[in-house]
Amino acid sequence: MASDNRLISEQFPRSSKYHPDWILASVSGGANPLWLTEWLAESMDLQPGMRVLDLGCGRAMSSIFLHREFGVQVWATDLWFSASENLQRIRDAGVADGVFPIHADARSLPFAEEFFDAIISIDSFIYYGTDDLYLNYLARFVKPGGLMGIAGAGFAREIDDPVPEHLRKWWTPECCCLHSAAWWRRHWERTGILQIEQADMMPDGWQRWLDWHRMVAPDNATEIQALEVDRGNYFGYVRVVGRRRSDVNLEDLIVSLPAQYTKQQLMRDDES
Repeated sequence: MASDNRLISEQFPRSSKYHPDWILASVSGGANPLWLTEWLAESMDLQPGMRVLDLGCGRAMSSIFLHREFGVQVWATDLWFSASENLQRIRDAGVADGVFPIHADARSLPFAEEFFDAIISIDSFIYYGTDDLYLNYLARFVKPGGLMGIAGAGFAREIDDPVPEHLRKWWTPECCCLHSAAWWRRHWERTGILQIEQADMMPDGWQRWLDWHRMVAPDNATEIQALEVDRGNYFGYVRVVGRRRSDVNLEDLIVSLPAQYTKQQLMRDDES
């Protein structure tokens, strides 16, 4: 029987152990979540037994990987993909004792404050994390001193108007959520909530992006051509890791105000 060399990479030895058919059957986005998770984990001291929130986990591939490779307990949380389907995938992987599927919106999480030792987000943080107030909300779910890390599609540097010629066919308004590692560092640092420990780009990340799309979306000629022409000038994968500072008190978020209604005269000419 011929050896199946798909998705084998010296850059990602842990990910290369997983069967390509299982990976391809669990695709939920435009990047290989195992590659990104392995790369992110290199900068996070994940220890067995830690409680980890995998936010925007898609079909829970990253969550299963984290538990199997690092022995952490993972709350696989996603809004778009079925928690019931993810539970089946988790059970088939033999990790139901350590990976727990949750259906939830990233802006309305059902967890207690300071419950997690670490929070990660793989190629999904761009959909909600650019909000200036979001980090203050999310950080309350990780313990002081706990880690927060994101990895996903981004740019080597920010793109200002006009969009570069070779990216115009690919560019859509949604691309405005993509940013550089330097942008994310500034976005997090200015809150004072996290001590940034890592903010960088994956070496030859554009090539990994291109490799993945050639395999899972070979008909996506527009993006593939843009990647081939760009060759990492803008395209790439970014990684940012921060640690929640223990000396910072997070602001309480206003969920609702108590009723304070007092009846008053509506119109001036109602006086009698």
